[in-house]
Amino acid sequence: MSQARQPEAGLALWRLATRLAAPVLALHLRRRARRGKEVPARLGERRGEGAARPPGRLLWLHAASVGETLSVVPLLEALAERAPDLRLLVTTGTVTAAGLLAQRLPDALGGRLLHRFLPLDVPGWVARFLADWRPDCGVLVESELWPNLITAAAARGVPLALVNARFSARSARRWRLAPGLARRLLGAFRLVTAQTEADAARLRACGAPEVLCLGNLKDAAPPLPAEPTALAALGAAIGDRPVLLAASTQPGEEALMAAAHERLLAAHPDLLTIIVPRHPERGAAIATALEAAPAQRPVARRGAGALPGPDTAFYVADTLGELGLFYRLARICLVGGSLVPHGGQNPREPARLGCPILLGPHTWNFEEVVGRLLAAGGAAQVVPNPAALAAAAGAVLSDPTRGRAMAQAAAAALAPEAGLPGHLAALLLGLLPAAREVNAAFPHLAEPTATAGRERG
Repeated sequence: MSQARQPEAGLALWRLATRLAAPVLALHLRRRARRGKEVPARLGERRGEGAARPPGRLLWLHAASVGETLSVVPLLEALAERAPDLRLLVTTGTVTAAGLLAQRLPDALGGRLLHRFLPLDVPGWVARFLADWRPDCGVLVESELWPNLITAAAARGVPLALVNARFSARSARRWRLAPGLARRLLGAFRLVTAQTEADAARLRACGAPEVLCLGNLKDAAPPLPAEPTALAALGAAIGDRPVLLAASTQPGEEALMAAAHERLLAAHPDLLTIIVPRHPERGAAIATALEAAPAQRPVARRGAGALPGPDTAFYVADTLGELGLFYRLARICLVGGSLVPHGGQNPREPARLGCPILLGPHTWNFEEVVGRLLAAGGAAQVVPNPAALAAAAGAVLSDPTRGRAMAQAAAAALAPEAGLPGHLAALLLGLLPAAREVNAAFPHLAEPTATAGRERG
């Protein structure tokens, strides 16, 4: 098959497969809703329904999950500040991301932002979404390359941007199996910005015509917040006890941290280990497993409304959006997803709050920033076994000076890209049509009502 025909054949196969899969995907969505992974009343949005296009210029931005969503909040503010007439449609792929957007969205954006869940990549579903919303620009964040969505938007003449792109060596290898399709999709973007030069090089090699390396929006994100009353209550409950935090853990990591906790008790008999699972719905199962362990240490669960008591060994913090509390109270933290082959979670968050950082060996999701932290002495990397974890954590718990030095080195290594959101906002606004062109195209749209304002979560 010629290279010219290869992307069309690949797209045709994908379109056929997703059309045939639509009934199964509808059942899958209902199963996810029963497990709390979808909002039952909003399943129609996953089929492209539920549009309520406001008048004027509309920029659509998609941030799949929690990290992407939080990283674009400063960008949303910069867009709103620079274009007072602009309306914003934000789509997410997860309920968790939608909830955090509702929590972190500045009040100043008020009625200018609407939230929807992104439709699954079924041709008819994405066509309905695009036809009803009629965005004037589409912005995809990090690595969301959905063939039907991208090609349908490009066919409608929607200017597309891929921003803060993360394109790992693993992703590049996969896309090289379908080089024509990769070129077709990446070539649809009028603007591509990458997090690192390595990401930019891989994107160019796979067909992106021009890539700018502007830095990482996550470096410009503000520190995670902490509700003052909750922080005071938790701090009072903990008192002077040393705190070891396991943040955003994946299955298998809690058992390793529990075993490390046992090894640390000889030197730190009043140690409190806080475990924050990446997925809060796992909290009850984690607590049950910890209670059933041979040592039978006392466990408290935040999701059940409990605070740690003086004898609590493990505090399972199975709530949403409260990591800022625990980073402020911990003497050292393990950034989860790194002890098991998951790729790691975001180490910037503890670094911004002065919490010394431990990392396992599996950090490919944040390869560049982890490299910076390790080179600066702002984090320590350990092998995934209890003895190594206990030794690394104990070195900081026993020596506060060492912990402060790590925190200072991490802060210096991650100097914020303060001007990046504004720079990127200016580039995106350059893709939009003038306001008068949009107003002429939609004269039938009435002014928005109060109910057409911000819809959160």
